[in-house]
Amino acid sequence: MKPFFSTLDWVALGWFFVIWVGYSLLADHSKITDRSITTAVNKKRKQWMEQMLLRDLRMVDTQIMGNLGNGIAFFASTSILIVGGLSAALASGTQAVSILKDLPFASNSSVLGFEAKVLLLIAIFIYAFIKFSWSFRLSNYCSILIGAAPTLPDGSSMEQVSSQAELPARISGLLGAHFNRGLRSYFFALAVLPWFIHPLGFIASTTLVAVMQYRREFASRSLRFMQTYS
Repeated sequence: MKPFFSTLDWVALGWFFVIWVGYSLLADHSKITDRSITTAVNKKRKQWMEQMLLRDLRMVDTQIMGNLGNGIAFFASTSILIVGGLSAALASGTQAVSILKDLPFASNSSVLGFEAKVLLLIAIFIYAFIKFSWSFRLSNYCSILIGAAPTLPDGSSMEQVSSQAELPARISGLLGAHFNRGLRSYFFALAVLPWFIHPLGFIASTTLVAVMQYRREFASRSLRFMQTYS
């Protein structure tokens, strides 16, 4: 019986997980995290919460949180729709494999191999949904903290302002961290698509996605602007 994955397929799949997990550890849990755009934005989150404490009316702050929540909800609902579409694709494995075989440079994939690749995509988008839904919940918590935060008088010391702003700023930072991981899942899900044609394309696309993620996180113009004008 022909195996549903070739040796090169297994190598490509292993490379995918090594790159994704390795990059996540590098970007989120290493020393270079302090040089990332996420850290730069978190400093702005702290400044935002400090300014919020000095305002009597916080309609601007609640509107900003509402806009953030709408964006998160969009990605969460989109993830569920994608999972539904991919689940439907499992029923057409035979037809899909016959179409893929006619493509140039396509590897000889089996129906079981096609279904395994679709299941991988489903798992990735379920993970993304979990991250987006938790991020949405954290946005609700952050809105409550903004509503519950006391209004500090203009003469308050920076120590008082910073202390009161710490909790909503940290919750807002967690919100952003989970949202970023959900978006990262989308990018790595796109890297899986060339695998339906050839495992070498899968390896190349995984590497390209990791390089793009690193550039945007640690070497983008947005980061330079934040570092220059903060």
